[in-house]
Amino acid sequence: MTPGSGLQAGLKNRHLTMIAIGGVIGAGLFVGSSSGIATAGPGILLSYALVGTLVVLVMRMLGEMSAANPTSGSFSAHADRALGRWAGFSIGWLYWFFWVVVLAVEASAGAKILEGWMPAVPQWGWALIVMAVLTVTNLVSVGSYGEFEFWFAGIKVVAIGAFIAVGVLAIFGVLPGAHTDTASFSNLTSHGGFLPNGPGAILSGVLLVVFSFMGSEIATLAAGESEDPQRAVTKSTNSIIWRIAVFYLGSILVVVSLLPWNSPAIQKDGSYVAALESLGIPHAGQIMNFIVLTSVLSCLNSGLYTASRMAFSLGERGDAPKAFARTTARGVPMTAILSSVAFGFVAVFFNYRYPDSVFLFLLNSSGAVALFVWLVICFSQLRMRRIIQRESPEKLVVRMWLYPYLTWAAAALIVFVLGYMLTDTKGASSGRTTVLLSLGVAAVVLVVAVVKQTVESRRTRAVAESGADRPAEKVTTG
Repeated sequence: MTPGSGLQAGLKNRHLTMIAIGGVIGAGLFVGSSSGIATAGPGILLSYALVGTLVVLVMRMLGEMSAANPTSGSFSAHADRALGRWAGFSIGWLYWFFWVVVLAVEASAGAKILEGWMPAVPQWGWALIVMAVLTVTNLVSVGSYGEFEFWFAGIKVVAIGAFIAVGVLAIFGVLPGAHTDTASFSNLTSHGGFLPNGPGAILSGVLLVVFSFMGSEIATLAAGESEDPQRAVTKSTNSIIWRIAVFYLGSILVVVSLLPWNSPAIQKDGSYVAALESLGIPHAGQIMNFIVLTSVLSCLNSGLYTASRMAFSLGERGDAPKAFARTTARGVPMTAILSSVAFGFVAVFFNYRYPDSVFLFLLNSSGAVALFVWLVICFSQLRMRRIIQRESPEKLVVRMWLYPYLTWAAAALIVFVLGYMLTDTKGASSGRTTVLLSLGVAAVVLVVAVVKQTVESRRTRAVAESGADRPAEKVTTG
């Protein structure tokens, strides 16, 4: 295949728009929200609002930096410039590690649903099939990734919109043919109050929902392969508030209004399925399985894209093998994609062969990376704002609100959440285990980054000194 000259602008505006909208709707919203509701009751709305506010602030900071300098490396490239090579190297590789583990999680979740529909193929077989198909999609061109993601995200958006519309009609008692006896806003307060488990449950809810927001930053990575990166970043950054308000807060408000938060069906069937079945909607479980499968495929598609582009960026900066930065004639970083999916396949194997040991370690050791990424974005923006103002102030088309106060407030909140996670000691995947293992992996990557930077500095200094010691050549004139 003929080598290319780098990534190409193959993503259209409609692709970027849907990637930005769908990026905040992960499978975790459909699958994981039931645990949050059981923990905090209706107060889970405050947990989602708190994390949503944090994501809005972090995305605003990232939008400011990415609009000024759109790049496939996004926050890793910004950290490289603002904080130093060690920061870009460390956060880039940690982010790559996070997404290749997510590939295994999502592939296994999708395979479970598909096996239920077609049990003739074993679950591990479906996991391999799903990953293989999406790998081919990503290898064809960035446009094919964008097209698949456009439809995947479109289905998620339509599904959430329809769910909210049906739910609101049911709550007001105007949904024809539905059982609306239990549907009422009174469910928010009539079963032990709005905070039935106390104010502390809000923070416990935060720990359960924070990771379902990961993926909001994908639009800033994808913008580097669009026709107008600055416009794409600005648009996705400005729309993050209504996206989170509608898709997260709106849909969860509908769930906890349609039926009591302590209904056994929420834990048994899942929050969205339970809400639909409470209205007497037939085949609610299968409908939701289809939507969850779409979300899983979307997450897999974007996860592979995101991991490969981060690997590409690391290769470009000399922080990964140079082969990662090579592209095909279609502008696809084939080596970066195949390397990422290879690790994903290994993780899938561990998930089926050693689920309670090796794979659990991978899961826990990557679990807090989302928070590490957000924290690095905060510190990068504090430095990058000054750099942009000094070098090219006209590029500040997106500005962080109340700089630097809200940036420091967001950083403090992230540190607080990480600290609060250390108090959670329940289960094999407790908050404390996740934070400590993630910090351990981060420390190893950081040591590698510092050693690499030290070696490179010494080599550069040695070359410079050898050049200075070499006697100047005599110049003769004719």
